[in-house]
Amino acid sequence: MSRILVVEDESAIAELISINLRHAGFEVTLAGSASQAQYEVDRVLPDLVVLDWMLPGQSGVALARQWRGAARTKELPIIMLTARADEGDKIAGLDAGADDYVTKPFSTNELLARIRAVLRRKAPEALDSAVEVGPLLLDPGTRRVSRDGVEVKLGPTEFRLLHFLMTHPERVHSRSQLLDRVWGDHVFIEERTIDVHVKRLREALERVQCARMIETVRGAGYRLTQQSSVLSA
Repeated sequence: MSRILVVEDESAIAELISINLRHAGFEVTLAGSASQAQYEVDRVLPDLVVLDWMLPGQSGVALARQWRGAARTKELPIIMLTARADEGDKIAGLDAGADDYVTKPFSTNELLARIRAVLRRKAPEALDSAVEVGPLLLDPGTRRVSRDGVEVKLGPTEFRLLHFLMTHPERVHSRSQLLDRVWGDHVFIEERTIDVHVKRLREALERVQCARMIETVRGAGYRLTQQSSVLSA
């Protein structure tokens, strides 16, 4: 389930957006000011931010620029949602780092479509569409993993780990990267804990002869590769 932070100081608009996002299956957090938005981002990094321009204390444009300048949030997907509709304002918002710009009044259906489009482009692992790599099929909606119709039983953590690896196949991920992207950078556990969960994931996948898809890259981390390429190596 994707986490969306809605930064909007008009409570009626914030609630309207929240209701529609939750109905569409998103997890929503609301912030009514720039300082509250920063607090929420520091607490748990969301998958996407819907950001108003005019906010108490600091503008949304300044906040977007601040996030783009920080290593932890430089890739954070941002959609500006504002009544400022002039071409110059749109350019300023996009130049500040917004991935999209929606003007008020707005269609909730269009906003949802734009959110999904930005997530597909910048954070594909946040979407709930099924993922298939080699013989493995993972469905986030039903939280099922299978091979040729045979289901693989996974715990919640192993499911999230496999989901991330399957949405980034053939790429090597260090333990610290996996820790941030799977567990979240607000969770403090030792990196060697990753090895324990990888071992559990392999044991579960062994039942459908897919354990070798999780490859250890010595000195670098882990990657998920196509089963066929592993067997032919």
